[in-house]
Amino acid sequence: MTLLDRLNQDMKQAMKNKDKEALSVIRMVKASIQNELIKLGKDTLSEDEDLTILSREVKQRKDSLQEFKAAGREDLVEKLENELVIVQRYLPEQLSEDELSIIIQSTIQEVNATSIKDMGKVMGALMPKVKGKADGSQIKKAVQQQLQ
Repeated sequence: MTLLDRLNQDMKQAMKNKDKEALSVIRMVKASIQNELIKLGKDTLSEDEDLTILSREVKQRKDSLQEFKAAGREDLVEKLENELVIVQRYLPEQLSEDELSIIIQSTIQEVNATSIKDMGKVMGALMPKVKGKADGSQIKKAVQQQLQ
């Protein structure tokens, strides 16, 4: 089942349950996917492209969440946290810190990285392996720690 099919199914269920918040979030994600389909001129997206869109949606919400917290807008913070939970349902299971650390170590060995100067090489090889399974800032911090 493709992500779009799953979203359509969940959208119908949200309508039946009169869950306006879930319905709104699902529609936004669906619109992002459809915009990407139009932009790329395709009928369907690959799993990798779906993950890219979902990751972008999560990142946008996390960025907004930080801004709203800084501005003291607790009403919007709660709404965004709920949206974030809904979007994250569609992402693959997130890697634990230990699993991520093991993947980072093997990638560092693959590219023969020795110092922080090799971070670009490590990140380039690492990101396709963990796409959608870990937060980018978390990955960056872990790589920096291991390269020092």
